[in-house]
Amino acid sequence: MRVVSVISTKGGVGKTTVTANLGGLLADAGLKVLFIDLDSQPTLSSYYPLRTEAPGGTYELIALSDTAPDRVISQTAHPNLDVVISNDHAGQLPQLLLNAPDGRFRLAQLLSNLSGYDLILIDTQGARSITLEMAVLASDHALSPITPELLSAREFVRGTVGLLRDLEALSQFTHLSVPPVSVLVNRLDETADARGIHQTLAEMFAAGEQGVTVMQSTIRAGVAFRQAASAGLPAHQFEPRKPVGRKSPAAADQVKAMACELNPDWQPLIDAMVSTTAMQGGCHDECH
Repeated sequence: MRVVSVISTKGGVGKTTVTANLGGLLADAGLKVLFIDLDSQPTLSSYYPLRTEAPGGTYELIALSDTAPDRVISQTAHPNLDVVISNDHAGQLPQLLLNAPDGRFRLAQLLSNLSGYDLILIDTQGARSITLEMAVLASDHALSPITPELLSAREFVRGTVGLLRDLEALSQFTHLSVPPVSVLVNRLDETADARGIHQTLAEMFAAGEQGVTVMQSTIRAGVAFRQAASAGLPAHQFEPRKPVGRKSPAAADQVKAMACELNPDWQPLIDAMVSTTAMQGGCHDECH
């Protein structure tokens, strides 16, 4: 089982959209995927229609250490895709975790009891908090979307990288470690300023410096991802091919490229999914 947290200390960078579309793609590729929605604004919990809704969610999972699937795991309408919905409506979890001796380490312990999944994707709140720290320490890998703006880049260096350094000091006293972080430039437009920020970040963290790698893959600015969310569909299903006359790649190709770069082991599964879809008359684009 692989655990990936989608993190940023800045809100509005597109964490939920990235989480939903990465999970939707890999579920279609045959992986059994579980979302855990730790955001206090629980957009991921309602991103896809639910087929069955569990009576509990993240509150029961974390506060009560309840890992019984029928009590905390809801099933979406998409095959292979389940979700632990965010239901801490009173905002009690942060204080509970702060007062608990295992607060920052609890989720890592609980995830070992959630069997049957190939991938767990954790969506987090866009601000530094103990729940964000807990998600990072529970992960094998972290994915950090960043918009191509100077203020966003500065906040990543100050906030997210600062968080990682603090957790490294803390992890020395535990069996847990801070995972490697992949930075995904999200909503990239065609301006020279946006491309320059992407290049500057790549140079700043060249060769995985400080455990951070800036991905070559990007998610372009456009309406397809917003329209896909409104339709309750993963972007690769909503826009499998590039529209005629548009320069930027199809939403499907962007998500595939992101997934393959994040974990090359996923590429054969995605390639097989693409080939099967092509034989059925659907998308025929390859994952690069």
